[in-house]
Amino acid sequence: MPSKILLVDDDRKMLEVMRRYLENHDLSVIFTDNGSEALMLARDSMPDLVVADVELPGLDGFALCKAIKGSPATARIPVIIISGGRTEDEDIVAGYDKGADDYLTKPFAFPVLTAKINAVLRRYSAYSDGRAEKIKAEGLEIDPAARTVKVGGKPAALTRKEFDLLTLLLEKKGRVLGVPYLLETVWGYDMATYDNPHTVETHISSLRKKLGAKLAGRIESVTGHGYKFE
Repeated sequence: MPSKILLVDDDRKMLEVMRRYLENHDLSVIFTDNGSEALMLARDSMPDLVVADVELPGLDGFALCKAIKGSPATARIPVIIISGGRTEDEDIVAGYDKGADDYLTKPFAFPVLTAKINAVLRRYSAYSDGRAEKIKAEGLEIDPAARTVKVGGKPAALTRKEFDLLTLLLEKKGRVLGVPYLLETVWGYDMATYDNPHTVETHISSLRKKLGAKLAGRIESVTGHGYKFE
């Protein structure tokens, strides 16, 4: 059965073109041009993934993402935000802070959008059956199925990307993970078209602050190579 995608964009022409492209690439699509209606569709139809533009009538893309992630009924639905106007680093970080699983700036190639959708769906499917084992190390506990993190027994409020980044570092503990590898694995970027190490650096910095000084020191920067959890 094809994955169901909720597509949200106030540009009706763009919406129709994206819908046809995704349907031609083995995805089922429901769609709307209104953020408030999109939230109702997310609750009623339970799509496998939401792709939402930032600029929307009703709820904007950021508010829609926050509402989806903030409701227990829809919290596990991944969200990809797309934007033609909100393209600065602070806009992208703001999107991730609202819980977005990925952020794509316009103009973009439709194969890139499809690749990101499939990458996010693969990451979620790895934990969808709830049988993934918890990861414990140095007072840190990660529950991949529930997508929760505890530090010293207390919940840590990580964004989706921070969670995925930390999980990967722990799964590969002791190994140096290169920036291109992290960008491809965590963000789903195609390195032929994207190479901005600042994306990883920003999230590593934020992750260190949220984990506290003791654990922050365990995430090591290896100059010229990448990062590792030692």
